[in-house]
Amino acid sequence: MLKKMSFILLLTLFVGCQGEAQEQKKEAFAVQKTTAQWKATLTPDQFYILREEGTERPFTSDLLAIKKPGTFKCAGCGTPLFKTKHKFDSGTGWPSFDRAIEGNVAYSTDNKLGYTRVEEHCATCGGHLGHVFDDGPRATTGKRHCINGDALVFEPANQ
Repeated sequence: MLKKMSFILLLTLFVGCQGEAQEQKKEAFAVQKTTAQWKATLTPDQFYILREEGTERPFTSDLLAIKKPGTFKCAGCGTPLFKTKHKFDSGTGWPSFDRAIEGNVAYSTDNKLGYTRVEEHCATCGGHLGHVFDDGPRATTGKRHCINGDALVFEPANQ
């Protein structure tokens, strides 16, 4: 009888904890695809960044050199995320912006490195973009949106 009650108690705790954790992590994004669908539409590097929350090596993105007017869009779903006019050279090796296009970026917390960081996601598809820090240009917003280049595609203005 004691074994049966212990089993029921453990099962109840396991199911209860699992259900609560799943509810906290589950978010509804307008664009939803299966893993196979994402893999079919993204490059391996884009999949690693956007869907597995990876980080590209610094100073490897072709987007670092872009200065011409345009919009940086989500590589997963095409949502406009950042404008060239808000881009700056942070010296970190990742494309950096002092602000996002309002409403198109979602935020969460990330403790993977042992401290809390603000993580950025595309608000449309949930793709991981990078992180935002409070060490950006003081003359504007003071924010540094440190974004993986593989999470973005650039569309020049007037196209």
